[in-house]
Amino acid sequence: MIRIAIVGTGNISHAHVEAYLRFPERCKIVALVDIVPEKAQKMKEDYHLTEAEVYDDHQKILSRKDIDLVDVCTPPYVHASISINSLRSGKNVVCEKPMAASLEECDEMLRARDESGKKLAIIAQNRFRQPISNLKKLLDSGLAGKVLCASVTSAWWRGHCYYDLWWRGTWEKEGGGCTLNHAVHHIDMVCWMMGLPQAVTSVMANVAHDNAEVEDLSLSVLQYPGALAQLTASVVHHGEEQELVFQCEKAKVAAPFSVYASISKPNGFPIENTELEQKIRDFVDAQPQLPYEGHAGELENVLSALEKDTLPAIGGEDGRRTIELITAVYKSGATKQTVTLPL
Repeated sequence: MIRIAIVGTGNISHAHVEAYLRFPERCKIVALVDIVPEKAQKMKEDYHLTEAEVYDDHQKILSRKDIDLVDVCTPPYVHASISINSLRSGKNVVCEKPMAASLEECDEMLRARDESGKKLAIIAQNRFRQPISNLKKLLDSGLAGKVLCASVTSAWWRGHCYYDLWWRGTWEKEGGGCTLNHAVHHIDMVCWMMGLPQAVTSVMANVAHDNAEVEDLSLSVLQYPGALAQLTASVVHHGEEQELVFQCEKAKVAAPFSVYASISKPNGFPIENTELEQKIRDFVDAQPQLPYEGHAGELENVLSALEKDTLPAIGGEDGRRTIELITAVYKSGATKQTVTLPL
């Protein structure tokens, strides 16, 4: 039985608690921590977490030897400190996105993991969604050919009052704007599917939220060997449409799933390749269904990693790679210059 402490009982923590409650024979929540302990107490009551002790400071759980896993669901500015303290106290850690607010903090977290010998997982739950899993396997299969051009859209809409919350919209507490805290999912996915680019050119702006220090819109071009990708991060897009589109040598494939394949007429103009499109659809249809999706899928993987003493599917290096690309976007936007990677 894996015994879990949840640190931070705000919005995202509910997805974690609900995921763990799907595996009552494998884990139990034994501690809830929040700087506003009344929130933790309400979570305890709402989810009938009768064995969970409530704390107002994560330091108070570090001496507990019965806690196997600390789940960090706080605002980003304390992800690193809570994770590092927990690892050094002999506890495994799963940390919500973004991993940390800087590469320096990421490296400190990795160092604490290595020195403690404990496991560190970073939340990127979209990898555990069926369309994203299918798309990754499809690209890896080579059916569509090499990626030539990708379009990654992280389009959300948030009202002006969204940034009235005390920790949001500040460089100190949130660490960044929509590029870090919304597009982090899509940046993780493009890194997973294509790796880090060689160079990044970005423009950032705050066009609709004058109560925030951070950007609410960024546009970036990512340069890969023989390929380009464009990345849009936004909280000003009505309709909140997110997608990943890969224009490959033989076909366009995308999530949400779509496919279109072209072959050349003798004059160079296109004609639809319906045979390849059907092969791609058949490949996608043949993929096994994920037993659990989203947070439940990733947290089940973390439980399995602890039970079997294996590595979690999404570890600290994955989280750091995402922060490295986000940092490059910020550096390029701030300096108005192309930034080369690795940093």
